[in-house]
Amino acid sequence: MTDYIESLQWRYATKKYDADRKVSDEDLETLKEAVRLSVSSMGLQPYKVILVENPEVREKLRAASNNQASITEASHVFVFANETNVGHSHIEKYLDNISRTREVTRESLNPFSKSMHNFIESQTEDFKNFWTSKQAYLAMSSLINAAAVLHIDATPMEGFNRPAVNEVLGLSELGLSAAVIATIGYRHKDDSFQHFKKVRKSKEELFITI
Repeated sequence: MTDYIESLQWRYATKKYDADRKVSDEDLETLKEAVRLSVSSMGLQPYKVILVENPEVREKLRAASNNQASITEASHVFVFANETNVGHSHIEKYLDNISRTREVTRESLNPFSKSMHNFIESQTEDFKNFWTSKQAYLAMSSLINAAAVLHIDATPMEGFNRPAVNEVLGLSELGLSAAVIATIGYRHKDDSFQHFKKVRKSKEELFITI
């Protein structure tokens, strides 16, 4: 646990990447597995993760992201896109997966199925899209923290034009919408932010024990 805390102390939102350094295939697979295993409400994972490698697409993505240089300079770009208007078919597909994975009958999942359908299908489209976007953020957090353990730099990004990003990646046609972006790679030696002390609230200010 000490190593994990030290990794969190080490990480920061990298501003300038070394474009010549790439994350290895092995480490990339580890990060993808960390994202796959991320916590998700009810385990539904109502999102997709787009790994953008094409240089031309990344240039367009940079233009749609307030020209943030890390989009093109970092080793890899992850776009976490929430499923829009999640509903009956998403739930049924997930229940089929549970049945196969745990080797249980669909009938045995009826109480859970009823609970999921009642909760999700009773919500407005706006609420469901907000809720699924929050799930995408949880997955992004898993990426950031796993990267820190591997001493791979990462930058979460909210400052982008969502409709433009959706258009560049063709997300709307897939029933998706970009929720948050994260880049990974290795900090450039000239990135001054790596030398700044991490500023966070103290435990006394942050936590309330009741």
